Amino acid sequence: MGDAALDFMNAVIQLDGLSVRFGERTVLKQLTGALHGRCIGLLGPNGSGKSTLLNTLLGFFPPAQGGARIFGKDIRTHSRELRALIGYMPESDAFISNMSGVRFVRYMAELSGLPPRHALERAHEALFYVGLGEVRYRKVGTYSLGMKQLVKLAQAIAHGPRLIFLDEPTNGLDPPARNRMIQVIREIKDASDIRVIISSHLLRDVDECCDEVIILRNGHIAGICNIEEERRTNRKFLELETHGEEQGFADAVQQLGCECALFGKGRMKVVLPESIEVRELYRLAATRDLQIRRMNYRRDSLEDIFLKAMEGVGARNGSL
Repeated sequence: MGDAALDFMNAVIQLDGLSVRFGERTVLKQLTGALHGRCIGLLGPNGSGKSTLLNTLLGFFPPAQGGARIFGKDIRTHSRELRALIGYMPESDAFISNMSGVRFVRYMAELSGLPPRHALERAHEALFYVGLGEVRYRKVGTYSLGMKQLVKLAQAIAHGPRLIFLDEPTNGLDPPARNRMIQVIREIKDASDIRVIISSHLLRDVDECCDEVIILRNGHIAGICNIEEERRTNRKFLELETHGEEQGFADAVQQLGCECALFGKGRMKVVLPESIEVRELYRLAATRDLQIRRMNYRRDSLEDIFLKAMEGVGARNGSL
C-alpha cells in the first residue's frame, strides 16, 4: 500500500474530489486532501465555502461529486453512525430559552442517542467541565453571551463524541470570556481523545488552539498546513537598531553562524538559526560596548501562512 493510501486511511477527515452545488452554482470544487491534526482550523474569507464544508460533513448538504470520510466512514452511507460520533457547536444560537441549562444539555444529549438517565448525568458533567456548574439550573435565556457560548460547547461534548465541530466559538465574546473559551478548547484537545475542528475568521483563535489548518478560497483548497511543522522549519528574523561600532558587531554575529545585513545608521537585519538564542546577540553587544536600542523579533505567523495561500503561493489541493 502506498504512502498516499496510508495517509488517507489514518486521517480524521478525508476529502476525495468533494464538490457541492446549490442550483447552478458550484460552492465547493473538487476538494481533495487528508486532515490528521488533534485540533484543525478551517480558515477562509467570507464566501470561501467554510460553512458549506462543515454542513456537508455533518450531512446537511449532499455532495454533487466525490465524497468525504470521517474516521474512515463515508458521510453518505454512514450518516446515522457518524451523528453519534460528532458534536456540533453552531455559530447561531438555537436555544429553548425557558429551559434550564442542564435540561437543555440533557435534551441535546438524548437527541444524540443517549438514554435519558445517562444523558442527565453527562449533562451535569459537561456543564461543570465548561465552568457552568453553578448556573446549570438557571434558564438559558438569562445567560450572558459568554455563558450561552459555553452551554453550546457543553451540549456538543455531552454525548461523548470523537469529533466536535466548533463554528465561530469566540464570536462576540469579551476578552475574559474569550480566554475562558480558548482555555476549555485547549483542555479538550490536550486532555481527551476528542478531535476538534474550529471554523473561525479570527486567526488568533486558530493560532492558539490548532496544530493543523485547511484554508479555503473561492471553493477550492488553497492549502493544508501542519502549523507545528511549519514553525519548526521557519528561521528567526530580527530587525535591530543599534548604537556603536556596528561593523565589528555584525562580523561577530556572522561568526556565530547567523546571516546579517547592514542598512546604515545602526540598522541591521539578522537571521538566527534554530541553535542560536537571542541572548547571544546581547552577549556579543556587551563585549563590544554596543547598545541594542530596539529589536523586533518574529517568526512566520499563521497570518503569513494565510496571506501566502490567499496570494496563490502553493494554492494547490493538499499543500502550501
